[in-house]
Formats: sequence, C-alpha cells, structure tokens
Amino acid sequence: MSRFLNDPDNAVTETLEGFLLAHPELERRGTSRVVTSSTPPTGRVAVVTGGGSGHKPAFIGYIGDGMFDAVVCGDVFASPPVGSVLEAIRTVNTGHGVMLLLGNYSGDVMNFEMAADMARDEGIDVEMAVATDDLGAGSNVRPDQRRGVSGQFLIWKTVGAAARQGASLAELKQLALDVNSATRTMGVSLNGCTLPGSTKPTFSLDEGQMEVGVGHHGERGRSTEPLVQMDEIVDRLVDEIDQDLQLREGDRAAVVINGLGGTPMLELYIAYRRVAKVLQEKGVSIEVNFVGEYFTALGMHGFSVTLMRLNDRTLGLLKDPARTPHFTQTSTPN
Repeated sequence: MSRFLNDPDNAVTETLEGFLLAHPELERRGTSRVVTSSTPPTGRVAVVTGGGSGHKPAFIGYIGDGMFDAVVCGDVFASPPVGSVLEAIRTVNTGHGVMLLLGNYSGDVMNFEMAADMARDEGIDVEMAVATDDLGAGSNVRPDQRRGVSGQFLIWKTVGAAARQGASLAELKQLALDVNSATRTMGVSLNGCTLPGSTKPTFSLDEGQMEVGVGHHGERGRSTEPLVQMDEIVDRLVDEIDQDLQLREGDRAAVVINGLGGTPMLELYIAYRRVAKVLQEKGVSIEVNFVGEYFTALGMHGFSVTLMRLNDRTLGLLKDPARTPHFTQTSTPN
C-alpha cells in the first residue's frame, strides 16, 4: 500500500513533531514521547493515558481541559515503555494522585502496572482502570479478557470531566469502572490496515465480504460474512450489544458511531440513522451521541457501534465542557 511518508521508521516521531507544531498548547517532555498540556493541573487528580500510535485522534488529540493531562505515545500498535509512563505520572502529579486509564491490551496493562508500582514506591498515589468494552470476540469471552476499544472515549470524557470538577482519586477509579461496566462495543470492517513500512494489510477480504468483530489493531474479527446492507449490519451489531448490555424501555443511552480511519462520514451517519431508529423502537432514549473518528485503526474501512447506559451523573459528565485539539464542546454535543 502506498503512503505519503518520509522514512516509515520515523513516522511516529514526525507525526508527533507535526502535531505539537500545530498545537502549541501542548508540550513534549524532552525527547520522550510524553505529551502534556502546557497548563498543568492544579489542586486536583491528574488523568493520564497512553498506548500504541496509529489511533489518531487518540490519544494525544484529547489532551486538554476536561480530558487528559498527559499522554504516553508508543510505536504503532505497540505499548509505550515503562520509563515513559513513569515520567508522565511524575510530571503531572500535583499531590492529589494520578488516575491511569487504558485499554485491555497485555503490553499496556503490564507496563502501566509496573510504572504505577514504581510511582507508588516514590510516594505518589496512583490508581488504574482498564477498559473492556469490546464484544468482538463474542459475549462468551470473560469480561476481564475483552479488549478496550472505542467505548474508551466515554470513559475518558466522564473521568476527565469528574477530575476537572474535583473528584477524588478513589471516586475517579470507581467512575471509570462503572462507565466501563455500562458500555459495550461491536465493530465491522471491509479490510484490515497496513502499517507504515509494510506492503500488505493485516488481512484482506474479497469484494462483497465483511469482517465482524474487528479490533483496533487491524485484527480479524470472529467471522467473515457476506456484506449486507447497512441497516442489517447495524441491526446485527446493536442486537449483539443489547444481548449483553440488556437495555430496557425507559433507559437512557449514549451512542458512539466511530470510524476506523477509512470510512466516509456519509456511511457513519447512515449507521447512526439506523441505531437511532432501533433504540427508539426499544423505548431507549439517546441523550448524547458522538459520530465521527474518535479512536481509529490507521486506514481501516470500518466502524464500530458503542452503547452506554446512562444515569444522571454520567449524563452530566458527558455534557460537561471540554477543550482539546480534537474534541471541544461547550454544552450538549447533540
């Protein structure tokens, strides 16, 4: 696959350099891949995340007021090193503790846990919450073994807002766990993705096929099936989510239609159209919706549907103002 690059081995570094030039309100810590807001947190818990590159606008696109205080960037689809995570924790710690948010990928979990333990040895209060919203491998997979995918955006938004409002470290951890347990995601794609420097995609499909249950690292899903019309695809995804989440008439929900990097907005809004109709028929009220690219997988032509059951607290946090390079709202995002 052809790409507009210089040296593929420098793609992450050059992306980071360009991003920081475009957004001078962010700062890089020395030569590391730790990026922080130029306005450090004061008098509150700091919120940190990180992971492999290739998911833009995640993760660095969400540094700012109401979301992250620091992000640690790894290589493409690779975990950031322990030392960088520890540097991020040290940098943003204000004495009120540091909340780590990450997806359920073995390298990320291992490195963040090690960094958290090292920070605790230095006297820094650190808590960690791991997202497991993905149903792509099947609902029979143990919840603690599921991947963290685009549902993480809702955790980032709620926890970031609560931290901004002055919630304690213990309160933020419980909030992250509660939002995770109320959130499920399913994805579908027409192709894999091609990493910088590679000539082959992670997987290929014949014309007229789709992959159901894909992840955000170009992984195959649980099944390759004939491509059907959008309404039928969405019905399938929502049904699988609902079997696990069990939304009931009168429930309130947040919806994320997330493009995986190569899907036109035209298609994403057609998907949202169907989700809205299906939930309306179930008597579920969509209080907040997000349609666009929030957590991508390089250039995959695919999308995911995320549903979250809301309560008064989480609804208010999702509507709370935020200002970051790739997500800004002053009120309700509808």
